[in-house]
Amino acid sequence: MSRFHLTSDRAGAAWLGLLATALVLLPWYKGQSLWAGPNASALAEALSGRDWLWPLILSAFALAFVAVRQGWQRSGLALGLTFVAIAFLIWQGFAVGLRGPSFSWVGDVFARAGEGQIGLGWGGFLAGIALIGLVSDLFAARGFCRGERFPALCITAIVALLTLFVFYPILRLGIAAFVDAEGALALATFWARLTAPDLWGLGCFIGAGRCGVVINTIVLGILSATLATALGLALALLVNRTDFRMKRALRAISILPIITPPFVVGVAIILLFGRTGLVTGFVADLMEVRPTRWVYGLPGILIAQVLAFAPVTFLVLLSTLEAINPTLEEASRTLGARAMTTFRTVTWPLLRPGLAAAFLLAFIESLADFGNPIVLGGGYEVLSVKIFFAVVGARYDLGNAATLAMILLALTLVAFWLQMRWMGKKSYVTVTGKSDAGLAAPLPPILKIAVLAVVLPWVLFTLAVYIIIAAGGFVTDVGRWDLTPTFSHLVTAFRFEIAETGLELYGSAWDSMITTLWVAGLAAPLTTIIGILTAWLVARQDFAGRRAFEFGTMLSFAVPGTVVGVSYVAAFNVPPVDITGTAAILIICFVFRNMPVGMRAGLAALAQIDKSMEEASQTMGAGGATTLRRVVLPLIRPAVFTALVYSFVTAMTAVSAVIFLVSARHNMATAYIMGRVEAGEYALAIAYSAVLMIVMILCVVVIQALVGTRRLGRRQELQGRPTAAPAE
Repeated sequence: MSRFHLTSDRAGAAWLGLLATALVLLPWYKGQSLWAGPNASALAEALSGRDWLWPLILSAFALAFVAVRQGWQRSGLALGLTFVAIAFLIWQGFAVGLRGPSFSWVGDVFARAGEGQIGLGWGGFLAGIALIGLVSDLFAARGFCRGERFPALCITAIVALLTLFVFYPILRLGIAAFVDAEGALALATFWARLTAPDLWGLGCFIGAGRCGVVINTIVLGILSATLATALGLALALLVNRTDFRMKRALRAISILPIITPPFVVGVAIILLFGRTGLVTGFVADLMEVRPTRWVYGLPGILIAQVLAFAPVTFLVLLSTLEAINPTLEEASRTLGARAMTTFRTVTWPLLRPGLAAAFLLAFIESLADFGNPIVLGGGYEVLSVKIFFAVVGARYDLGNAATLAMILLALTLVAFWLQMRWMGKKSYVTVTGKSDAGLAAPLPPILKIAVLAVVLPWVLFTLAVYIIIAAGGFVTDVGRWDLTPTFSHLVTAFRFEIAETGLELYGSAWDSMITTLWVAGLAAPLTTIIGILTAWLVARQDFAGRRAFEFGTMLSFAVPGTVVGVSYVAAFNVPPVDITGTAAILIICFVFRNMPVGMRAGLAALAQIDKSMEEASQTMGAGGATTLRRVVLPLIRPAVFTALVYSFVTAMTAVSAVIFLVSARHNMATAYIMGRVEAGEYALAIAYSAVLMIVMILCVVVIQALVGTRRLGRRQELQGRPTAAPAE
């Protein structure tokens, strides 16, 4: 306990020192220089013309110093004052509007905010960090996280970040749906937007025209999720339950769509099945029929989404199959059941959690998908595209975009609720402490034939798509099937010269490529750190509100990317945090969008590690931070690698969220590719995408080298004698 007092006093002094620095030295409003001098500080503005405040300020600092020396952490007054300070900071941030304070009675303390100093600056943000640190220190002193300061600080900081970058944008988006362009409450306008005939029409089901946008989105989501889940199941069964010889190649082919920019798959489908496509022309000549535009609309979007989402459902269902205890299937066969009966009565029911998770994931991805519908949609409107044009179209209508985004979010939450209802309260646990050395039941012959009949055409189609992607950027005009080899598109995108002054970049794609690499390179480690740290807190710390904390961290993954993008526009386009148009908003979006994946990977890895090793470290005197760094992280390197790769690849290829957040100064690769596709420059878009995929593969190799492999002291049999196996 004495050590806690010593470290807590030092930490408290550090947080108070940071708060004093923010108040006394740093600029309080955005727009002032970092080293603008004391006249730009909050304290200087407050004391301007008010000399009578000096005794009060000096007394406050003296009391703070004495409080640190007297074990102030257990004082309820200290905790209350800290929360009052946080509330005042938030109030001040919202009081400073685009033209200065929104409330005339704030006084001239904030008068300078209207002179081009909009929102909180370095001083305001550092004050917020200091107050969060003080809150965590006070919580730890009152027994939170068993009095350990490091986990208390981590939990408090993550909750604050989630509040600012997940819950607050969703709240602002909801408010935007209920107000008009002037900011006044407009319930009638909201109701008119919500019940618009073009949203809920059912004409396509009764032969009376088209269906509404919401109905189109639901139909597409159900069809896409069903087909992607079925294809993913077929792939998983072929890899896990058959003697198929080309399993490695099948895994590699199935992963390709994950690292492919979404627009390019749509372009490849147009080049294959469009009106002048390769397959369309061949069929038209063979059967003497007139080519049509059938690929534009629901069929084309569906093909592209199934191709894109099947790898994800495959990975989910493969892990589910591998987790099933084979002794259950072996017991069924021992009792005389046939292979098909065993699959139907044992294997299939145990696949239920995986099927539900895969379907839900594909359904949510389909709702949020923007790239495929905008390329292949034709006259088939979906919510993601309609939201996009409401924000970036000729008529900017954030209220309508917010209403549509809330409908999209409601569809996602309903899907989560239906999944929970379908799963019920049944138990699907098959891995226990008992031996599970049985052999997995082979796939019944009739199912094997059916699986091959589904998978092989998909493999051929995938190869055709990627042949187009591999070759399309290096021919003259792949759209018109002018296949003369050329590097002109690559030169247009990535031309450079080595001059006397150094390397000069002239290609039109360099800016977006460099920005994308910087954003992804910064977002990936931040995403991994927060995700793995959150997993460690949930798995290894026992604190009040742990379940609510875990649910809050998963909310950002449940929100469709389109909704995230619109909510960030609504929340961060105005003070107090006006960062729209900067690289920071792109990085923040990726971090909190992808953080749950790193968290889940960390939880899965920590579930396999006995707590006794961490307890031994703490018994030897190591703190929580040291134990995490020297014991936990080396043992969960596979999870760290998974989180890094996923967050990096997603940041390189994402489009649904960032399409609303890019700017002329900070453009992303996917936005550049989309612009080329809309302009009909298919070859240039494909060439850029091929380079992007190569860069991602190289970066993944570098990440693997940096992270390394997990080393465990296991033993293996070698020439009849046990020997140590240094690596797993």
